[in-house]
Amino acid sequence: MAIVIEGTAYSGEVLEQLLVRATTTNELVERGLIKLVPNVSKKYTLPRLKTGKMLQKRKEQPTSEDAKGDFTYDEKYLQPKEFMAYTEFNPRAFENIWRPFQPKGDLVFAELPTKVQNQLLEEMGKAVDFELGFHFINGEFGDTDDELFNGILYSILHDEERIEIENPVGLTEDNIISKMKAARLALPKKYRKKAKMLLSDEDFEKYDSALTKLSVKGPDYTSMTAKSFKGMPIEVLSDWPEHVIVCTIATNDMTSNLWAGCNLTNDYDTIKIDKVTNAGERYFFKMLMTADTEIAWGEQVSIYDGRVEG
Repeated sequence: MAIVIEGTAYSGEVLEQLLVRATTTNELVERGLIKLVPNVSKKYTLPRLKTGKMLQKRKEQPTSEDAKGDFTYDEKYLQPKEFMAYTEFNPRAFENIWRPFQPKGDLVFAELPTKVQNQLLEEMGKAVDFELGFHFINGEFGDTDDELFNGILYSILHDEERIEIENPVGLTEDNIISKMKAARLALPKKYRKKAKMLLSDEDFEKYDSALTKLSVKGPDYTSMTAKSFKGMPIEVLSDWPEHVIVCTIATNDMTSNLWAGCNLTNDYDTIKIDKVTNAGERYFFKMLMTADTEIAWGEQVSIYDGRVEG
């Protein structure tokens, strides 16, 4: 990854660490639940090819009328949207962090050792991680700073081929098992063995409590339920909204139904760390990024959305 550092004496090694964190440490990516395509500057094509049934009885001399299984080709796209991280700070506010390594004489920010740079940039990176994780799942592109790009749930709910469970209601301990069953069975059989079930922390707690109440098969009250449902792995995500169940193929390879594209800038990867004004003590931090998400196939995802009762 090429890095252009402007206006600072920061080491490339430190900045490389931050750049990697910004695109790989939100939950979906870190846990291998989404295929991440890096270095997408404008558009990335997801080609889709379908065929009909091809098998038939043997014919001694087949003709064109016997042909079966037309090929249908179309495309979806990842089109990353631009956004940035920007903050200002006074290095002296962090003197307690680097006092053991503080250079003699006047404090010059660019002279701070690599160890100190890592600590400060790591804290900045944590904030970027947390926010990106939310947007990868719940994001919706718009005009405000809270509408950076479309997340996975937006992509699912705007795909006409999605499999949506009818008449959803809010999830409770009393209905969680039946609703999980409905979401699993709604997914076509050929996808179930490869699929995972995505849940919120709150809904997994309801599932755990519901199993505990069962008179025969429930787990011990002090034990945590295994994260699977009828053989389908359960992925519990901290940014996943309550009352929503999704079953789909979620991996970090080409078989995944969940995709994301990103690039830190349109042209090159750059972080700026410099003084706000030459005469002042405050510095600014600026990092440019782009991101987008999409699902490959609506028919490979079932969704139970009980946030609005139907």
